[in-house]
Order: sequence, then C-alpha cells, then structure tokens
Amino acid sequence: MAVLMQQELDSLKKKLLVLSAEVEGRVKQSVQALLTGDHKLAQKVRKGDAQIDNMEIELEEECLKILALHQPVATDLRFIVSVLKINNDLERVADFAVNIAQRSINLSNDGRIKCPYNVAAMAEVVEKMLKMALDSLVESDTELARQTIKLDDDVDNMHRENFISVKKAIRKNIDDLDGLVYYLSISRYLERMGDLATNIAEDVVYQVDGEIIRHGGIQGCQ
Repeated sequence: MAVLMQQELDSLKKKLLVLSAEVEGRVKQSVQALLTGDHKLAQKVRKGDAQIDNMEIELEEECLKILALHQPVATDLRFIVSVLKINNDLERVADFAVNIAQRSINLSNDGRIKCPYNVAAMAEVVEKMLKMALDSLVESDTELARQTIKLDDDVDNMHRENFISVKKAIRKNIDDLDGLVYYLSISRYLERMGDLATNIAEDVVYQVDGEIIRHGGIQGCQ
C-alpha cells in the first residue's frame, strides 16, 4: 500500500508541474499580447482557459482520491494539502492572465491609449516571482521561496504608485477614462498574481519545513 501511495504522490507532483508550466506560459503570453497589441495571442490565452480549468479539476480529484484511499499522515499529508492549495492558486493566476488578455483586446479596440505607468517593469517582477515560486516548488527550495515572498512588497508598492499615475492621467484627460481604467485593472491583476505567487511560496515552506508563515504566523507542524 505504501509503495502504491508513493507512486500516486509522484504522479500528483508531475501533474502539478505540468499545470505550473502551462500557467506560467499563459502569463507570459498575456503580457506579450498586452505589450505588443497582439489580438490573436490574446484570444489564444482566452480560449485556452478551459484547458487550465480541466487540469485543475483533475488534479483536485486526484488529491481527494489519495486522501480517501490511503489516509496519509505527517509529511505526505502536508504534501497533499499543499498541492490542493497551490493547484487552486495556479488556476486563479491563469484566470488573471485571461483578464489581462481581455483588457489587451479592449485597449486595442480603444485605440491603444498610452499606459501612464511602466506596465512592462511591473509584469517583469511578477513573472520573476511566479518563476521563483514554481522553481522553489520543483526543487523544494525554501530559501528561494522566502526570497519570492520578499518581492511581494515591491509589487504592492508598484500598484500603489500606478493608482496615483492613473488618477493623474484621468484628471489630465477625462476622454481617456475607459482606457485608463483598463490599465488600472491590469495593475490590479498583476498585483494579485504577485499575491498568488507569494501564496505558492508560502505553501512550499509549509510543505518542506512544516512551518506556517502565512499572515506572519510562525507555527511548526510535525
């Protein structure tokens, strides 16, 4: 029974890594579509959302099956709990990628109003966070996970500054209101992606060290 459960846990990890790669790719595509105005690429991201949803559901069902059949404890239980949470976070990241793709289409239809903040710089930090979080997952690297968490403050600060920049731009030219609101929502989507990358990194720390660090808590789990 123990050998069978280990095989199923290994399969679970492989499926999570496949989902991670898919989601990371969707984020890059959505940002590229936004920066280049590539309407077709944005549509591709939107249409691919169902695939991510199906992968998320399949992974969740696999976790629940292992819990029901094997009743894992200790490290194995922590691993499955972490997979369930990371699985959900990845699906939400993919949803935000779809939202950015949709905003890219909206902006194309609106005549490509100039963004009042450096969206490429913010996207670069968020993509870096996501990559670091997923690398920490693959390598069970809690130090890399903790480095990921530290970057979240940078993204939060960028979002606050972006809000101010958008507000100033609206006051300067109210005719650009719709497009500027789109850019504000894009900043918010990127900020939420950063939060989700942080969640994944925190779950890696929990999975590997048994330490709960979410909300600043420090609790050990055996």
